[in-house]
Amino acid sequence: MVVVGAGMAGVQTAVALREHGFKGAVTVFGAEPHQPYDRPPLSKAVLLGKAEGSAFDVDFETLGVELRLGCEVLGLRPAAHELDTEAGPVPYDVLVIATGAEPITLPGTEGVPGVHLLRTLDDAERLRPVLTEQHDIVVVGAGWIGAEFATAAREAGCAVTVVEAADRPLPGALPAEVAAPMAAWYADAGAELRTHARVDRVEPGAVVLADGTRLPAGAVVVGIGARPATAWLAGSGIALGPHGDVLADAHLRTSVADVYAVGDCASFPSARYGERLLVHHWDNALQGPRTVAANILGETLAVYDPVPYFWSEQFGRFVQYAGHHAAADDMVWRGDPTGPSWSVCWLRENRLVALLAVGRPRDLAQGRRLIEAGRAMDPQAMSDPGRPLKDATVD
Repeated sequence: MVVVGAGMAGVQTAVALREHGFKGAVTVFGAEPHQPYDRPPLSKAVLLGKAEGSAFDVDFETLGVELRLGCEVLGLRPAAHELDTEAGPVPYDVLVIATGAEPITLPGTEGVPGVHLLRTLDDAERLRPVLTEQHDIVVVGAGWIGAEFATAAREAGCAVTVVEAADRPLPGALPAEVAAPMAAWYADAGAELRTHARVDRVEPGAVVLADGTRLPAGAVVVGIGARPATAWLAGSGIALGPHGDVLADAHLRTSVADVYAVGDCASFPSARYGERLLVHHWDNALQGPRTVAANILGETLAVYDPVPYFWSEQFGRFVQYAGHHAAADDMVWRGDPTGPSWSVCWLRENRLVALLAVGRPRDLAQGRRLIEAGRAMDPQAMSDPGRPLKDATVD
């Protein structure tokens, strides 16, 4: 068994193979030289110097898992059942692709000093002294990672300006009416949010917007999204989607025999939502490997169709999301979105399909179970924030 990718999805695949009783050789390739590590702490504890790293608590030696770290995989030749790596060809019987996603760079910033991404441990370590020295920081992109970095930078005492080309934060993640109240969070935390602000160019020490505005910037952090890290699969015959995602089936098998894909690099068909999902979140990288291992080793095939889940800590708020709201035909608010805690529920034919909870973890926990169960709901009862969601079901 060979796993390409030493992030959450890759490591959990190796662990799951052992938990399912596989006794043969398991090799995990990672392009980075570091011991495999978790990514969420990078934008929080590691960035602020509260932790030196976030290595997984996995004893690879005891598990009998070989790590090939600092070794980039360059290509795949399925006909030969071989990988091309920096260290030469490597044979496999079964291959799992778990290479995750890579950040999208801002065009024209290559080689410009002071421009940063935040995806790897090395990125976080390069940014740590920027926060310590309290530089003026411009964050490009008001998505999840931009908000989390801005939160850490304000906690460190930096002056922070976030520029977003759209008219609101989280434009690609949430509907306008839901994301709009979150704009006030930036000002509450002492950060400036500039919407309708498109970057024209980045110069040493400044970001120049399309309208000519110059923003002083001791450092620039780019958070404009990520794409599946699948360029190395060119010419392999592995079918890819429009975003570069590996097109896995409901069992997380690829279009090539004996090759599976899991985590941020792969999309999968969801019968629950009636469309193919590409989920770039930690929980997907944790859950998918169990299905992969079961399908590699089991006599019957398991279907992967989870309720997507993620969380974000930003500006003193704990934000959680479960489901997929694009499938909804109705929306119900629970609480005042200008207040400290509230939720939004999305329904399809009066069945809960997604939920966003701000400071209401009980809503999230109950809502996630209701989505999984496909329970019919009473929208009017749901709108009462003092009433538990589980009590708004229709028998």
